[in-house]
Amino acid sequence: MSEILAAFTARTPGSASRHRRALAVMPGGDTRTTTYHPPYPLTMERGEGPYLFDVDGNRYLDLLGNYTSLVHGNAYPPIVEAVQRQAARGTAWPARNDQQLELAEALCERVDSVEQVRLCNSGTEATMLCAYLARAVTGRRKVAMARYGYHGSLEEFEVGFLGHDGPETVLARHGDVADFERLLDRHGHEVAAVILEPVMGSAGLSAAPPGALAAIAEATRAAGALFVLDEVITLRLSTGGAQRLHGVEPDLTAMGKIIGGGLPVGAVGGRAEYLAVTVPPAPRLVHSGTFNGNPVTAAAGLVSLRELTAERIDAMAVRAQRLDDALVEHAARLAIPFSTRRSGSLLQCFFSAVPPEANQVRVDHDLATSFHLAALNAGLFFAGRGLIALSTVLDDALLQDAIERFRSALDAVAGAHRPLLAAGAD
Repeated sequence: MSEILAAFTARTPGSASRHRRALAVMPGGDTRTTTYHPPYPLTMERGEGPYLFDVDGNRYLDLLGNYTSLVHGNAYPPIVEAVQRQAARGTAWPARNDQQLELAEALCERVDSVEQVRLCNSGTEATMLCAYLARAVTGRRKVAMARYGYHGSLEEFEVGFLGHDGPETVLARHGDVADFERLLDRHGHEVAAVILEPVMGSAGLSAAPPGALAAIAEATRAAGALFVLDEVITLRLSTGGAQRLHGVEPDLTAMGKIIGGGLPVGAVGGRAEYLAVTVPPAPRLVHSGTFNGNPVTAAAGLVSLRELTAERIDAMAVRAQRLDDALVEHAARLAIPFSTRRSGSLLQCFFSAVPPEANQVRVDHDLATSFHLAALNAGLFFAGRGLIALSTVLDDALLQDAIERFRSALDAVAGAHRPLLAAGAD
């Protein structure tokens, strides 16, 4: 590890300097908790296509896409053109705009369960609005979710992400139909909504088993609550989102990331009767926001959706499988404990013989940290926790380049941790 760390600090003095400056004005030196990694996060200067460039001039293959939002890579020319064209005409005003209307129409056409849409500015805002809508519709307060699920920064969701029930939060095991049925038997009369990720992003890319979401939706509606899917991450998995793959139509869907083309965005889509509680002049739930549906974001998001075709989605998934196979094969050759989970174009790496369950604390911190830094040294950028997200601009040649760089990073880990690995084998 010392050699890997020394190589990282030697090539990133500019990022180290920015980190020291940032510590004085931002808690922890950043404004996004998840972007931190030891010894300090990089400071980026620009992005171009499949690449990121840091302030020290190092180039990285971008295998994260701003945590899955940049599905077409960085500064994608059609999106840049749409943003520039709209920005020259105005960035926001307190009235409807055509771009907002067209984005809403595109979402309604694309996602089977979506009859109407309300736009906002982040995935957190979208999931919060889902909770508020469910409370307004049902007159109840509690939300039910999967233990360790992630739905943004609302307090009711954050306690569940940490694994705890709360005053207005009740939890069951992700994808466990019987556990959710027991929960709803006990608390159903108090529950406004059950909200679930089809694939748990922050909890290790754990997908719900086939048929589970539909069964939980049925139990939810029988209890008089709304069934909500958080598709902020998973909307990229098919043209109709993960809900189409799972054969379920939620009452409400939270969306974000890819629908903004790289700009801040969120949306709630669903059944018109539930969204009707926001309708003026006398709404039961007031939903407003200075930048909701602003024309620049909407213009970028519309291009992002139109360019994300079924063919491109399938191609990303095929390449993710190739990368998955190559990583597993090389780790086995080096006798490194290694496993993965994959959902379409998303891949999660673990330094353990099998992927841990979502309710288990990961024990591979040392190896995972070394791998992340070694990969950065090799010119690869992905999440410190091992999440990889492919983009449409990563072609076969770039994929092969990435595979070779990953092999180099695994070689570095094997060299740095040979005593630890040998002890594990014993």
